[in-house]
Amino acid sequence: MSGYFITFEGGEGAGKTSILHSLGKKLQDQGFDVVITREPGGIDIAEKIRNIILNPEHTAMDGRTEALLYAAARRQHLVEKVQPALEEGKIILCDRFIDSSLAYQGYARGLGIDEVFSINQFAIQNSMPDLTLLFDIEPRKGLERIAANKDRERNRLDLETIAFHEKVYEAYQILVKRFPERIQVINADQVFDDVEKDSLSLITQYLNNHNVKGGFL
Repeated sequence: MSGYFITFEGGEGAGKTSILHSLGKKLQDQGFDVVITREPGGIDIAEKIRNIILNPEHTAMDGRTEALLYAAARRQHLVEKVQPALEEGKIILCDRFIDSSLAYQGYARGLGIDEVFSINQFAIQNSMPDLTLLFDIEPRKGLERIAANKDRERNRLDLETIAFHEKVYEAYQILVKRFPERIQVINADQVFDDVEKDSLSLITQYLNNHNVKGGFL
């Protein structure tokens, strides 16, 4: 039995994390066996790597070091949590995955999308998501949301310039063209309920197309 791996992507302040948790609850209420997780993190070792990567004090971190740490955290998370859940037939909702590395380190850091993809191919061994939702919002609007949200976790990426975040946005547009069958774009510049409705519609349509019904796979 094989489950489905659905990832949520987007720039800072796109609202994907809030939508992911809300959708996870709705899908669970419909009888789906759902696992909610995140990257970097999701399991103990990867959460510790996350603390190193996102620590605001680590401004001296080299771009390649950053990319390798993300890949290392991804590998451990994949083998310890994602793959076992997929083998059990569960639906995994993951906050970020390989596309974040391609956008942030590959394009925005200037390391090269193909180069970072190569690093991650070694880490994930072709374990790509089945479906990816990209929450699309202009960088300035996303950062304004962050500034207004006093409860949000502040991390090292929040210290980056607007130019960096604009490159991340550009990168995601490139990835949509590169993986059109997998990546579906959600207009994140809407009120929460509308974004959630659009996201739930895409996921349920995907599951219906694969004959996945609530309560079983």
